[in-house]
Amino acid sequence: MIPALETGPALLGVVGLLAYLLGSVSFGVVMARLFGLGDLRQIGSGNIGATNVLRTGNKTAAFLTLVLDAAKGGIAVLIAGALLGADAAQAAGLAAFLGHCYPVFLGFRGGKGVATFLGTLLALSLPVGLAACATWAVVAALSRISSLSALMAAASAPIWALVLGLPDAVALLIALAVVIGLRHEGNIRRLIAGTEPRIGRKS
Repeated sequence: MIPALETGPALLGVVGLLAYLLGSVSFGVVMARLFGLGDLRQIGSGNIGATNVLRTGNKTAAFLTLVLDAAKGGIAVLIAGALLGADAAQAAGLAAFLGHCYPVFLGFRGGKGVATFLGTLLALSLPVGLAACATWAVVAALSRISSLSALMAAASAPIWALVLGLPDAVALLIALAVVIGLRHEGNIRRLIAGTEPRIGRKS
């Protein structure tokens, strides 16, 4: 359920801090400003992620936000894993994810973590990450609801990890899925009420 602890706590703390700061870089806000879209926190849902950037109508900015938010988690995992090991890789992925959701640079009011979650997962295990991405894509194609796709991808990730040979990451993936669920609390209420907007709508 968790990897063997091979890295010292002090070094893990440094890894976590650096990864958290990387995760705290909110690329949705950056892209919105670069493309002259205004303050993303005042647009659409107010979220800083790629889905809200897409609501501006700028697909390029939304795509870049998606890629860069995913890259935060992936880069943190790959560097920590290469230098230290699996325990540091998971710690870095968790910290980058939390940085995106609770960024110090934006007063701890961040995004919902889906792209960073998927980037982290792809770096931890390509087959598991691809399976979670496929889950997102299938649900999105069928429902056209981004939040439902994200929730299903997050919920399925621990199962994919067990099936595809990544049991040491199950505890991490459960924790990330719980946070994603908490970050989607409003979306879940709207899903139940049948009022959740579909992909491509501006509001």
